[in-house]
Amino acid sequence: MSNAQNTTVAVIGLGSMGLGMAQTLATAGFKTLGFDLSEQRKQMAKDSNVTPLDSIAQAFEASDFLVFSLPTAKDVAGVVNDHISILEDRSGKKVIIVDTSTSEPDVTRELAAKLEELGHGFLDAPVSGGPSGAATGKLTMMIGGAEEDVAASRPVIEAMSAKALHVGPSGAGNVAKLVNNLLAAAHMVTTGEGLKLALAAGIEPEAALRVINAASGRSMISEVHFPTWIVSDRFDSGFSMGLMRKDVRLAKALADQKGADLPLAETVARLWAGSTELKDTDDFTRMGAYLPSK
Repeated sequence: MSNAQNTTVAVIGLGSMGLGMAQTLATAGFKTLGFDLSEQRKQMAKDSNVTPLDSIAQAFEASDFLVFSLPTAKDVAGVVNDHISILEDRSGKKVIIVDTSTSEPDVTRELAAKLEELGHGFLDAPVSGGPSGAATGKLTMMIGGAEEDVAASRPVIEAMSAKALHVGPSGAGNVAKLVNNLLAAAHMVTTGEGLKLALAAGIEPEAALRVINAASGRSMISEVHFPTWIVSDRFDSGFSMGLMRKDVRLAKALADQKGADLPLAETVARLWAGSTELKDTDDFTRMGAYLPSK
């Protein structure tokens, strides 16, 4: 605990994931700072023993580690590039950025190389587990970056996660996350269609779901998401349609860039982009109940 108390971690982005991670880090004993554009989110952080900051610059000036939880790769690059002069001034003290955003491998590699030249570290460490996992320190993290930076960040990573997998060099965590979310998007569609078929053939979806989850057709989507958020009509998992559409789009772009022939992924991308009745602000679990007849 004493090591944690002597370590300052700043969380940039106190949304549904970032706030939970900040709360978890504070509970673990780290001196935890937090920044968000929303004053309400900063107040929520303050209520959880996280010190709210007035600017991102303060986080870069005061922290040993920075944890990013931002919407896009453009946001991640913008935050780093806008504050790179602070890191230049702190070249005698290594700062490591742990980017939990679902970002883009090429952007990550560029930022990591830039920070390495200054004597700092950058890990791409996207997460799975949703807001509940963030709030309880039970996330799964898939990490790309230098071994020494992963080792140095291990106390922070372990405070936020139940499973932390170092996948490979810079960008590897981003790739693994895009693959994971592409599969989750596909499972959402295929499970929904399977239950639609069951209903058309006279079996109640709940009964069919019990069979699927006891047999080889199961997935985390069928075991957790359908019973918890779809069959129950809650649709409040905390992950939006817009974010999943972005991740599917990025996965397809990566496949196109690498020349990978993925016919099913093409269909999945088309279905998610074409579900125009669902708004980006809707919960992504609504896709499991969105079953167009054509």
